[in-house]
Amino acid sequence: MRRFGLLFLAAFLFSLLLAWMPVSAVLASPAAAQAEEAPPAAEAPPVVEKKEIKTYTLPPERYEKAVAYSRARYRLYFVGFAYGLLVLLVVLGGRVAPRFRDWAEGSSRRRFVQAVVYVPLLLLTLAVLGLPTDIYGHWLSLTYEQSVQGWGSWLWDWSKAQLISLVVGVLLVWILYGVIRRSPRRWWFYFWLAALPIIIFLQFISPYVLEPLFFKFEPLEQTQPALVVEIEKVVGRAGLEIPRQRMFEMKASEKYKAVNAYVTGFGGSKRIVVWDTTLEKMTAPQTLLVFGHEMGHYVLGHLYKGIAFFAAVLLLFLCLGYRGLHAVLGRWGEHWAIRGVDDWASLPVLLLLLSVFGFFFSPVANSFSRYLEHQADTYGLEVTHGIVPESAEAAAGAFQVLGEINLADPNPSTFIKVWLYSHPPLNERIVFAQTYDPWGKGEPTQFVPER
Repeated sequence: MRRFGLLFLAAFLFSLLLAWMPVSAVLASPAAAQAEEAPPAAEAPPVVEKKEIKTYTLPPERYEKAVAYSRARYRLYFVGFAYGLLVLLVVLGGRVAPRFRDWAEGSSRRRFVQAVVYVPLLLLTLAVLGLPTDIYGHWLSLTYEQSVQGWGSWLWDWSKAQLISLVVGVLLVWILYGVIRRSPRRWWFYFWLAALPIIIFLQFISPYVLEPLFFKFEPLEQTQPALVVEIEKVVGRAGLEIPRQRMFEMKASEKYKAVNAYVTGFGGSKRIVVWDTTLEKMTAPQTLLVFGHEMGHYVLGHLYKGIAFFAAVLLLFLCLGYRGLHAVLGRWGEHWAIRGVDDWASLPVLLLLLSVFGFFFSPVANSFSRYLEHQADTYGLEVTHGIVPESAEAAAGAFQVLGEINLADPNPSTFIKVWLYSHPPLNERIVFAQTYDPWGKGEPTQFVPER
């Protein structure tokens, strides 16, 4: 939904994606839930038939549906990337950006005013041209019963996302081209320095300003007081103190059917969020395992590590963008009516380069993400050991529920896993949960000391 509207953000602010993409999704996708209230906290969890889960399995009909849905999403990812490049090339070949530049420069001699005119024109053009694949993505989620969000609500969310991208985009582009004009040879480094505090600021305000624009949040203590008491036992097991005011329930069921949870924010705004669909579909032990996983992200500093990692990637991409921009404009700049690197009209070229870099860097970024997620899985198992009865079975059950509801691919290929998966495949996570037993083997735990 946000591919073109947030294209500039995605290219320049990779770490911001950590705030927007829930860290417990098997593979981020739009999904939605029935608009039902989660059961009251006082009610007992549903009685389920106890069975040992060794691998991720689905009934035949559900299996075929999961495979079809997964393959459709994989195709959409690669086709969407190609279509995005095509749109940028059409904008360049049609000299759309120079036309917007001329309008902007004709409106005022002040550079900031020019940015206010130019950036919205360009980003909205890209967003509108990118709507076909965005619409198809939401249609997929509706067709495969992952979403109950109506088209009006979806379009309103899309519009809000574009507005956010315009506000941030105007500021970033204005800074970028101001730096380019003042330091033609080192602009990539100085812009990187200027972007870092913006990254941190956006990460910090995301739980307060950005996320509430799309979902409703309530303190978990108010909606699930009994669960919070159990959670505090897990927190105490780790010798930590996570304030209750940093635990929230998100009303995902208004749009999503998927079950999920994630860590967001930065510093004083950092919090753990559990979707109401998770609280509804999972048993209390399974929910505690999910919370333990998210607490792993919280305790192990994965947000900070993610920001540091992607800040380094951003520096690399900007350096490559500096070199690539000169090369591309030297060959096609005149044909596209772009006067030079410091011309507003060069922005689509830079976006195209960064999009290509990001696409081919995806396996590295996702491998790093899978490493962090595996650490969080390990932490979740360790911190709940001895508190949650049969914690390995609870973890395996949570992953099974996650896959059944989210229609996770039962058997992704190695290529798909490496290129697209930000989390280990569910079958791997279930096997790990069932076989990780340092206590029985007399081995030391990795993160949570034994009591």
